[in-house]
Amino acid sequence: MARVHTVRDGETLRALTHPTRIALLEHLREPASAAAIARKLGQPRQRVNYHLRALHDAGLVEKVGTQRHGNFVESLYRAAARSFVVAPEVAWADPRRTDALRRDQSLETLVTLGARLQHDAVALLDRAAFDDEPIPSAAVSAETWFAGERERAAFLREYLEATRKLVEKYGGAEGSAFRVVLAVHPNVEETES
Repeated sequence: MARVHTVRDGETLRALTHPTRIALLEHLREPASAAAIARKLGQPRQRVNYHLRALHDAGLVEKVGTQRHGNFVESLYRAAARSFVVAPEVAWADPRRTDALRRDQSLETLVTLGARLQHDAVALLDRAAFDDEPIPSAAVSAETWFAGERERAAFLREYLEATRKLVEKYGGAEGSAFRVVLAVHPNVEETES
């Protein structure tokens, strides 16, 4: 089973967004039948079967076998991944966003990097939560102001040079692999939803 599955289309997102389906995915970390999940959720088996079919058709659960239960043979299902994240472009109805990304490679890299960070952070969270694995990590966020374009460009040159030196000094081909991410972008106000 994959650790994280990224949803990249609206149809799969629609299949994922029903509260019962989210609960089903949580119960399908291990293989289970519709009847077993229905008992756990306190819902009719027919309703659970309906939602399981929708998840299966969307590729979010997979059939992994069968089991005999008395005179019945039950299908066993398992979630396609431990966790699911939604790619940012799934929510973009206006094609101007895609066009803007094509025109601005650094902006495209920032959006792609944000999606990659979300994916990796969820995978690491699952390892900490479900495998009880300690996760060595660090994150730094800072705000600064630049008087103009010249100061911002000088900052970026020095920032990248300092990072290159640190990676060369401490990085190598041996040991544990880590991802180093650097991003500089205009500050964006956060809003509560």
